[in-house]
Amino acid sequence: MAAGLVAMVARLARDWPQASEVGERAEALHQLVAPLAVADAEAYAKVLEALRLPRASAAREAELAAALSRAADVPLAVAEAASEVATLAALAAQAGTAPLRGDAVVAAAIAEAGARGAAELVAINLDNRGDARVRRAKELAATTREAARRAAGRRKA
Repeated sequence: MAAGLVAMVARLARDWPQASEVGERAEALHQLVAPLAVADAEAYAKVLEALRLPRASAAREAELAAALSRAADVPLAVAEAASEVATLAALAAQAGTAPLRGDAVVAAAIAEAGARGAAELVAINLDNRGDARVRRAKELAATTREAARRAAGRRKA
């Protein structure tokens, strides 16, 4: 949704030299993220399959760990995209007219929520172990939060 809003703002923007480039990238991100909902459902199905294995099974823990690891990759991809969308939204908010600025600020807020939620899912799936993906997801959430603040015209709190 956030990427779609940024693309719309870019299409409607006047006197913004980067509008075409930002709009194309936002649309590409929108196309990238849309299928991730299906990928997430498929990854979660694998987790459920592993959970259905008998508790005493030697393979259960290994299969569950592998399934959770794969399941962490989808929200990490969402966090990556959300971070970029928020950065594009901040650019759009700075360049847009007042009515368009509102849409860009909303896009940044949606991207921030998506990145925060995705980072939480990465951490949960990986059980907050020392996996570098947990750290990366948290960094992306922080970057996205800062971009959303820039879009809204606020500095780092």
